[in-house]
Amino acid sequence: MLAILALILAILFFIAGLAGSVLPVLPGAILIWLGMLVYGILTKFNTISVIFLIGQALAVATVYSVDYFAGILGVKKFGGSRAAVYGSIAGTIIGIIVLGPAGLIFGPFIGAITGELISNKPLDKAIRSGWGTLIGLLGGTIAKLIIEILMIIWFFWAIYH
Repeated sequence: MLAILALILAILFFIAGLAGSVLPVLPGAILIWLGMLVYGILTKFNTISVIFLIGQALAVATVYSVDYFAGILGVKKFGGSRAAVYGSIAGTIIGIIVLGPAGLIFGPFIGAITGELISNKPLDKAIRSGWGTLIGLLGGTIAKLIIEILMIIWFFWAIYH
């Protein structure tokens, strides 16, 4: 019975973690890892090991690296500056507050453009940076989701194999 409760709790953490991949207010990969840790503690680590959790922690570190570098790569690929990166971060936060979920799409784009314009870049370059930031962030989100899904698959493989 405790194993079923542990599994339900882990799945709830996984759902929150996957939601956190697209909602920056939730630490997605960390929630997924915590779900595995809670499962391990409640089941006395009968089916998962500390080595497994360390491997999953490395996957979490990979998720955050991808998240960081995807945005930078998108900006650099489209000729943007640091101002575009900082603008996209601010735009994401403000966008979510003002526009809700739509802010995840429009916020980084508008923020990157604004950052470039504040740093006296021409409008066409600012718009190009905005597109680069948006493409980088979307690509990073897709990559994060893939890694997190693989983490969850690995978890179920570990407990049922």
